[in-house]
Amino acid sequence: MHELAVTKYILKLALDHTEKYGGREVLSIHLLIGEMRNLEEDWIQRYFNYISVGTAAEHAVINVRKVPIAFLCKICGKQFTGDLREDKKLLCTHCNSFEYDLISGRELIVEKLEIK
Repeated sequence: MHELAVTKYILKLALDHTEKYGGREVLSIHLLIGEMRNLEEDWIQRYFNYISVGTAAEHAVINVRKVPIAFLCKICGKQFTGDLREDKKLLCTHCNSFEYDLISGRELIVEKLEIK
């Protein structure tokens, strides 16, 4: 259900920018979404279709590019990916260290807005 709140924000942002730059219609919105956000693309588009009726974004298409969860090992300095949904301890896939930083997977970015 948190897709609705996110989608309301995306619509507001798109409409504000369309007005600011003198556009008449939002054609598409390109989003960059990290896997940790747990947002479903289908639900974002469904909510967007519903809440954008009667606005300049009524027919806009939402495009989503998913960003995998990635870590940077503090010991060997290599990057690795991991699935936090697995019920096991996450270790560096290169040196088996448990000392690492999250470097991607939490993004929620409007990457591109196409208007006319």
